[in-house]
Amino acid sequence: MRRRYLSCPLLVVHQSRPSDSCVFFGYARNISRGGLYISTVNPREPGSRFDLEIPIPPLGRYVTCLCEVIWKRDFSHNSPYDPGMGMRFIDLDEETAQAIDAWVLENEV
Repeated sequence: MRRRYLSCPLLVVHQSRPSDSCVFFGYARNISRGGLYISTVNPREPGSRFDLEIPIPPLGRYVTCLCEVIWKRDFSHNSPYDPGMGMRFIDLDEETAQAIDAWVLENEV
């Protein structure tokens, strides 16, 4: 399935446990049922896992999901690409996965 490249990036927050306080994490630049790319100046190391709160517009709500960093791109003056990281969803529920699939399909160019 193709990723949905977002015309307006989604604000993603990191949910700290056990306090459950939320802090800004980065902007989702694309999304699929398998994961998302987060543009951030402070990408985490591959293998890192944490809960993220992600807005899913078709559902009209935020979804909390355990994610794992698969790859990262650090900031470089010579790179035309934003720094960030590719994240894999670990425990995304099926309802949300289907909503993302439908959203991606509906918005393919």
